[in-house]
Amino acid sequence: MSVRFRLATAAVALALTTAGVFAPPAEASDSLFKFDELAGVPRPFTGTANPIRGVAGGGLPWVLDRGEARLDADGSLRVVVEGLVFDPEDQVVIDNGLANQNPVPFFKAIVSCLSVDTAGDAIISNVETGLFPATTGLGAGDADIREMLALPDPCIAPIVFVTAPSGVWFAATGFDGL
Repeated sequence: MSVRFRLATAAVALALTTAGVFAPPAEASDSLFKFDELAGVPRPFTGTANPIRGVAGGGLPWVLDRGEARLDADGSLRVVVEGLVFDPEDQVVIDNGLANQNPVPFFKAIVSCLSVDTAGDAIISNVETGLFPATTGLGAGDADIREMLALPDPCIAPIVFVTAPSGVWFAATGFDGL
């Protein structure tokens, strides 16, 4: 092997090593949060008895066919829900003739973060979107929520809720295990 070839090989190896050490990190997603499943509000979380981060559950249990949420570092939020309706297996829902229905024409989202106030104390910071149309009626409950939010800094352990205009939640990021 010639000296020239060995020097060239060493130079390439050094360049690759240096590039690996000093090169900027690979382009990472700017997503703070991406969740491919949302869970409807189950009976124990309906009403005001067991709010999550100050957000009360809807008055009756809700289920959904599909839901996903994505929150980017710049505050861009996208939430898609399909089939967000009253739980057809809940006896109170059945007794009231509401099974598989969504009577709410608009949904909004709330992003709940754990953050720090100006005194350095831990706080809950809930940031809301505007209202977005939702399909209503039997087998309805579809909505596409897209909004740019001013998130607190820091935004730790975000939870995304899909809510009524009044702010009670029908679905949240999570897994219902069913």
